[in-house]
Formats: sequence, C-alpha cells, structure tokens
Amino acid sequence: MAMSLPQLASAGLIDAAWAEALEPVAPEIAALGERLRIETAEGRGYLPAGDRVLRAFSRPLAAVKVLIVGQDPYPTPGHPIGLSFAVDAHVRPLPRSLSNIYQELESDLGVPRAAHGDLSAWSDQGVMLLNRVLTVAPGAPASRPHRIATSGSSLATRVRIAC
Repeated sequence: MAMSLPQLASAGLIDAAWAEALEPVAPEIAALGERLRIETAEGRGYLPAGDRVLRAFSRPLAAVKVLIVGQDPYPTPGHPIGLSFAVDAHVRPLPRSLSNIYQELESDLGVPRAAHGDLSAWSDQGVMLLNRVLTVAPGAPASRPHRIATSGSSLATRVRIAC
C-alpha cells in the first residue's frame, strides 16, 4: 500500500509543509509509489534509490528561493541523488550537464568550479533542484519515465505555484 503524503513527511522523505502543498497531486504520488513497488517486486530497478526519489521536497517549502528544473535523473547507477543535475560527491567525471553549469558559473560570475557534483549545499541554501521526471531505469535514459501530472499540469508547475 502506498504511503500518504503525511506518512512520507513522518518518514522524513518530504518536509511536512510539502505534504499540504502537494495534496492536489497526492493520488499521482501514491500511484508512483505503487508502480515503483511493482517494478521492484518484478526485479526491475529504478534510479534514484527509493529514499531519494522525492528528495527535492526534503527542504521546507518556505525555504525555497529558487527553482531549477531538470529533465530526468542520470541513468547511471550510483549517480542520481534525487536533486536535478547533482550526483554523489565521489562521482568522476562529472556529468556534462553539471560541468556546463559549473563552466557558466565560472565564466559569468567568477564562481570557482566545485571539485564534486553534490549540490546538497545548494538545496540547503534554498535552491530547489527538481527533475520533471522523477525516476528512470538503470542504464536507460528517458525509460519508463515516472512523472507526476494531473489535468495537464506537471509537478514542476505545481511547485512553481506553491513557491
């Protein structure tokens, strides 16, 4: 049985404020959880890991200052951490999209390139890093995309409205 939004908040998978803000898409989030459980039971994996799928919602809604929307998680096992464009700190080389972001920050603003790809500090500072598609099959970009949409409105759109 799928977890409700308050249960996700109690488990520390989303911040409590998001439980209320995401209520309009609660059925889609529950359906996502059920699909992921079925895939796991059938021996098919998904990325990022289950406890990281909703990680973009782990920081308080009131703390969000900027929303950066990515496309989908990196399909390489060990790379996606539930924040768009971010990877675990040990990942080398950095994904091209993240390297491009670092290059633009350096050339436009003089911000030195980070040596790692973990953007958790950005999240801690109010940057919400949300992918339009929340999961992918390992090794297969854009595969079995799990996105949350209702009545033509994507989760990213709902987040922009909530922020």
